[in-house]
Amino acid sequence: MPTYTISELAREFDITARAIRFYEDQGLISPSREGSGGRNRVYSARERTRLKLTLRGKRLGLTLAEIKSLVDMYESPKDTEAQMRSFLEVLVRHREKMMQQQADIETALREIAVHEEKCRRMLAGCIETEAETAPLAKPTTTK
Repeated sequence: MPTYTISELAREFDITARAIRFYEDQGLISPSREGSGGRNRVYSARERTRLKLTLRGKRLGLTLAEIKSLVDMYESPKDTEAQMRSFLEVLVRHREKMMQQQADIETALREIAVHEEKCRRMLAGCIETEAETAPLAKPTTTK
């Protein structure tokens, strides 16, 4: 069975070794230890898959707790239907949250557009006022 070092996984998934250690601290992955004093982390194909699923969950915007719950659920082949229902609930909640965020962003963008237009009009008014009140240039005389 293939094994991987932390450096190999970091390179493969384009993340830092520190990020991998963080996921280990969070209980998402648990490599075995080898070498003197167990200093070297060794990742199995199972741990590589868990890391891959973790990163996929992060891309979807799931929390680490949600990711851990889902990844742990797939470790156990007990009840696939219950697992799928649970995953579906997480996805539905996450989609609803993102749709609310999208609506909030759209509202904020409309407000920004209104303020931008007000600023442009005020700025245009300032420029016109300055042009109207600027003293006439005196003709220069040359000797």
